[in-house]
Amino acid sequence: MTASFSTAESKTIIYPSSDGEPVAETYDHLYALLTTLAVLKQYLQGRQATVLANQFLYYSQGFPSLRVAPDVMVIFEVTPGGRDNYKIWEEGQVPAVIFEITSQGTKGQDLGFKKTLYEQLQVREYWLFDPKGEWIETQLKGYKLQGEIYQPIPDNKSEVLNLRLESAGKIINFYREDTGEKLLIPDELAASLQQETEARIIAEQRAEQERQRAEQERQRAEELRLELEQEKQRGEKLAERLRELNIDPDEV
Repeated sequence: MTASFSTAESKTIIYPSSDGEPVAETYDHLYALLTTLAVLKQYLQGRQATVLANQFLYYSQGFPSLRVAPDVMVIFEVTPGGRDNYKIWEEGQVPAVIFEITSQGTKGQDLGFKKTLYEQLQVREYWLFDPKGEWIETQLKGYKLQGEIYQPIPDNKSEVLNLRLESAGKIINFYREDTGEKLLIPDELAASLQQETEARIIAEQRAEQERQRAEQERQRAEELRLELEQEKQRGEKLAERLRELNIDPDEV
């Protein structure tokens, strides 16, 4: 979706949630958008935050044409969950981080209008990812707000998210700053969960086998105890019978 401007205001103000435009320019752009959305949603789960993708961000009450649709935006201190669109004056929070999945065709708008707008809205970090490498040599470029102006982020570290970002072909990889752990994309997460499930099943099977072996050992020990008890009883009966015959059992 693209940004548009208009000073006209209808009597009944409607804030649309879609303009009918494609979600992304190409499959690569869509894949980068969706993986970024999924990874950040998983990372921020349980926190007072939301992550939205390709949804209208309205920034001027009463002017529904003053809008932009960031590819991915992270907003803190708001109710978690999705929205049809995002109105800053209703939520009370400006996005803290915005990602644009850029291309040669959107370069001008991403570096011009959007960059200026996000500066004015005080979006703390602005990231551009070029999955096809059309104009960003390293594919990834980040900016952080210093005063009222964006300055480049030279080390690809997001202070807002406490993550280190790294271009990885068609997607962005994210690494936790505190542990260095890589945040898994959906395919990796599914594979990891499958491995954990298989490992748990194997562990449960081994535990059951150990339990069965232990039960068998207990049963064998009990059988041996009973045999010894029976042997003892037979010995006692034999000794008693010998004494009845006036025979000393110790001499037998």
